[in-house]
Amino acid sequence: MASEIRDINLWEDGKRKIDWVERNMPLLRSYKAEFEQSKPFAGLKIALSVHLEAKTAYLCKTLAAGGAEMYITGSNPLSTQDDVAAALVHEGLNVFAWYGATNEEYHRHISKVIEVGPNIIIDDGGDLVNLIHSEYPQLIPNVIGGCEETTTGIIRLISMNKEGALKFPMMLVNDADCKHLFDNRYGTGQSVWDGINRTTNLIVAGKNVVVAGYGWCGKGVAMRAKGLGAKVIVTEVDPIRAMEAVMDGFSIMPMNKAAEIGDFFITVTGCSGVITEKDFMKMHDGAICCNAGHFDVEVDVACLRRIAVESHLARNNIMAYKLSNGNTINVIAEGRLVNLAAGDGHPAEIMDMSFAIQAQSALYLVKNRDKLTDKIINVPKEVDRAVAERKIKFWGFEIDKLTPEQEKYLNSWSAE
Repeated sequence: MASEIRDINLWEDGKRKIDWVERNMPLLRSYKAEFEQSKPFAGLKIALSVHLEAKTAYLCKTLAAGGAEMYITGSNPLSTQDDVAAALVHEGLNVFAWYGATNEEYHRHISKVIEVGPNIIIDDGGDLVNLIHSEYPQLIPNVIGGCEETTTGIIRLISMNKEGALKFPMMLVNDADCKHLFDNRYGTGQSVWDGINRTTNLIVAGKNVVVAGYGWCGKGVAMRAKGLGAKVIVTEVDPIRAMEAVMDGFSIMPMNKAAEIGDFFITVTGCSGVITEKDFMKMHDGAICCNAGHFDVEVDVACLRRIAVESHLARNNIMAYKLSNGNTINVIAEGRLVNLAAGDGHPAEIMDMSFAIQAQSALYLVKNRDKLTDKIINVPKEVDRAVAERKIKFWGFEIDKLTPEQEKYLNSWSAE
């Protein structure tokens, strides 16, 4: 076993975290029990790069129970929890990650999990897929396929596929209904505000909250801000999403206008340069910026460092930048994912669904390895539906089923 972590002696704290989420992830528990019997991943190496905290750890244990040889790293230098990494190593899994990794260390860690020649890749943001294509193309023939967890990663995959650069099948896990409708909306909505509130210890009620981007994640962030009593402003480039925001009861305006009145700014776009120098210079003294998109390019922190006349650590995980106009702009978690870099990520019950889709998508790749021709694969509806039906059962609810007559009616073009 090979690993590169901060401190193995932290494993007991990590185990307690993993044990807690296990109790609250009944879907994964049930799949883990099935995998232990069937061993669908026996003899296979799985490389995984996902935010390395307790829920991810339990996904890793679930796949390992199915016989997989796991090689694990984080997908963000500030979201890895060292005690969780230690707990996985203590249980015999291979982990290469630690909190606060430099760019060089982060690259080395993701390289370590690719160098083993994985058969399945589970990615969050596309770093593993990009690395194997750019630096380890000789290992591509080993890959059956992979699964992508997030919107940003899917954007990168679609771009690769359009250029003919994608060399193996990738499952679009983020686009599954049991993932984005719940993880992106309810998970992001709650965890973003958990990260902001625990880090700032400031009231949200009565404040102007600017949410940049009104996709499923932005909808969740805006909804929770409204619930906390904020006045919510949405910035968008898509007129249809902007209309949705208006009909959901929010104001819309360009960022350069929102910058003048916002108290909290949260970017959730998946794009770069969303808040830039011209916006910083319009913000009032004490404005707080953070990012909930995958990469740290939405809030231009590099620009802020450059134009600041001075900076200091205002509070743990909050950097304060004083500008030439005398105003100070605060940035949480260096502009990285606020819900993970300043919090514990999505609730366990939400990630139970997302990671159930991951596990079942990996299983789908293995079962259909000789039939896969497309490079971009949507999660089959039957997989989505099976996960949803099992989740409802664990909640203790029942739903109706179509009668044969109803199915016939819905599948017929006749009016009879």
